[in-house]
Amino acid sequence: MPARPLLAPTASPAAVRTAFLTVKDAADYLGLSPHTLYVWRHRRQGPPSFRMGPRGRVMYRVEALDAWVREQEQADSRSNPALNPLIVRPQERSARFTAS
Repeated sequence: MPARPLLAPTASPAAVRTAFLTVKDAADYLGLSPHTLYVWRHRRQGPPSFRMGPRGRVMYRVEALDAWVREQEQADSRSNPALNPLIVRPQERSARFTAS
């Protein structure tokens, strides 16, 4: 089965521009500074990025940014009730630690 094209062959230039974001545009999209994205990239943290073109510009896929944000939401106990430590029943102390 042939690989599905990333963009439709008839994609408009506007669609191409919005499918991939530069570091500055990705930072604006996420509400961060470009410096933060560069630091995260250097540390191999943050949203996935890649180099594109003959000049090797760092780019971000909008879909990847959205997925990364969703992952951050699910990893945060304030957004994910399953991770909230305040709703988990405390564990029973073992007999070893109870007073004799």
